Amino acid sequence: MQAETRTIPGTGISLPVLGFGAAPIGNLYRQVPEQEAADAVAAAWEGGIRYFDTAPHYGLGLSERRLGAVLAGQDRGTYVLSTKIGRLLRPNPFPHGKDTEGFDVPDDLIRVRDYSRDGVLRSIEESLKRLRTDRIDIVYIHDPDDYWTEAVEGAAPALSALRDEGVIRAWGAGMNQAGMLHRFVTETDIDMVMLAGRYTLLEQGAAADLLPACLERQVGVVNVGVFNSGLLSKERPASDATYNYAPAPPELLDRANLLADICESHGTTLPAAALQFPYRHPAVTGVVLGMRTPDQVKQNLDLAAQSVPESLWDELRDRGLIT
Repeated sequence: MQAETRTIPGTGISLPVLGFGAAPIGNLYRQVPEQEAADAVAAAWEGGIRYFDTAPHYGLGLSERRLGAVLAGQDRGTYVLSTKIGRLLRPNPFPHGKDTEGFDVPDDLIRVRDYSRDGVLRSIEESLKRLRTDRIDIVYIHDPDDYWTEAVEGAAPALSALRDEGVIRAWGAGMNQAGMLHRFVTETDIDMVMLAGRYTLLEQGAAADLLPACLERQVGVVNVGVFNSGLLSKERPASDATYNYAPAPPELLDRANLLADICESHGTTLPAAALQFPYRHPAVTGVVLGMRTPDQVKQNLDLAAQSVPESLWDELRDRGLIT
């Protein structure tokens, strides 16, 4: 699967269907040794992964720096690279020692929300330096939930201009909700969306409006959060599994266990089905998985290679568990 590509409509970009999500190597939730992070990126490359996604937000630039250090040794024309705008990194006048937004890094920098045209240009320029590259293929507007006006009036036209000038190849928006992404698709000339956690084996709310709109308007979809932040990541969900980065409610634990039972009865596993489910929708261009270590890379590549029988999807559909 890692070698398969799908074309983002209207862009000419052949996007590998399996991508490396670099948030974990930005010390998401816990520290990752420098060498282990580098080995994870190298293992992804050696395993055939050729799409890498990051953001300034991830570890206050640490993710971009680590990713760039490894990829700098590769032919730039052989892989697709995406990062995000919306959070500029600036010196923190009042550091307390540790970042407070989920990354185990010093808080010598702070995130300044900026979705203006100038903010877009500054963010891309700074990302290029951290990534040690001369170009970024895809730029996403990152988490503009409370900044719709600024994003649609500032970032969107700025990114369209950069695309039309050939500075970037495509732009999109990345969010944990489908509603505003639908607005981007229907109200701007966006190329793609990065949808986090809203189209998974566990829930398919985005299939009602967002995904049909993407098909109609030829907008690509990169699906992330396919394990719903942990609930679908094991063959048998743990009692303390998380959903949306919080303890999973009992009813969702029950649903995940039922899904695991059905997967097992068809000779496959819950995480293998969770990874491969999104590809069944014609709007989905690719899936990005967060990866922290070489072992996680190998595990994800193994999941992508597993066979999931058509009979599983038939039973899940007949039982009303997927749409």
